Amino acid sequence: MRIPYDELVAEFNRVLIKKGFDETDALEAAKIFADNSVDGVYSHGVNRFPRVVSYIEKGYIKPDKKAIRVGGSGGFERWDGQLGMGNLNAKRCMDRAVELAGEYGVGVVALGNNNHWMRGGYFGWQAADAGCIGICWTNTMPNMPAWGGKDRRIGNNPFIIAIPRSNGEHVVIDCAMAQFSYGKIEECRLKKIPLPVVGGYDSNGNVTTDPAEIEKTWRVLPIGYWKGSGISIALDLVATVLSGGLSVTAVGKKCEEEYALSQMLIAIDPRHVAAQNISDMLINEVIDDIKASEPATEGGKILYPGEPEILTRRDNLANGIPVLEEIWAQIKAM
Repeated sequence: MRIPYDELVAEFNRVLIKKGFDETDALEAAKIFADNSVDGVYSHGVNRFPRVVSYIEKGYIKPDKKAIRVGGSGGFERWDGQLGMGNLNAKRCMDRAVELAGEYGVGVVALGNNNHWMRGGYFGWQAADAGCIGICWTNTMPNMPAWGGKDRRIGNNPFIIAIPRSNGEHVVIDCAMAQFSYGKIEECRLKKIPLPVVGGYDSNGNVTTDPAEIEKTWRVLPIGYWKGSGISIALDLVATVLSGGLSVTAVGKKCEEEYALSQMLIAIDPRHVAAQNISDMLINEVIDDIKASEPATEGGKILYPGEPEILTRRDNLANGIPVLEEIWAQIKAM
């Protein structure tokens, strides 16, 4: 089934108001969930919404709390999310990073004690729409073994880089440090389809494309094997030290589920050193060259990071957003 964007926003908004959010915050959060879905990231949009509601009901997400500034100097600030809605807190902190970048060229906001921000790429697009390079990442609960280990001790810590273009067709890479995020694994299980490539281990210790098996073992593969494992650890440490919040290790020891996370939101304003038309020229030269590559398969297309989301967005806005019937039924019943 396909649901129009406005109807999706209206349902999210209705539920969030019912769960205690004021009208302004409910609508803003609802639009973020819908925007993630319209871009095709259903795992961190419509599919994730029921779990978010359960976190509100459990008291992990506090509807009346918002991120506050607790320190900083120059273009760097530390904020406390106070366990408010994760996507709202992250959006406001990226807004602040963009403001700082306008003044200092670079704005860095370290956000601790926040909830899951859903799709990190949203905040990359947000920075790029403001004309800034956006760099952001979050830690998570322990959900991935360190390279060489079997039990989960590190996070898949999603990392995002966004490069703005004046036509709005930004270059945006949004990737977990695992081959697949757990949201994507869940999406494939719900659709009853295998992962496109191996994404973790099954109960017998063999690599597999079976999403249900990977969910059972919690043994996802880090991207680049030992390299992804190492980058995950480094991202966690930077976010923890700068935010003063919890590390992946501490989240695992102190929290029943995934909340009280540490996040980094960075904006760099290239207009401090180069005119937009010069930046566009440099970016377009690279993109045009990459897209001129010889396809690996006949009739194949080479897409730059962010282009699949742009194409999906156009289709979903025109034809409605694909929603699994069981998920939609859950939301309508809330």
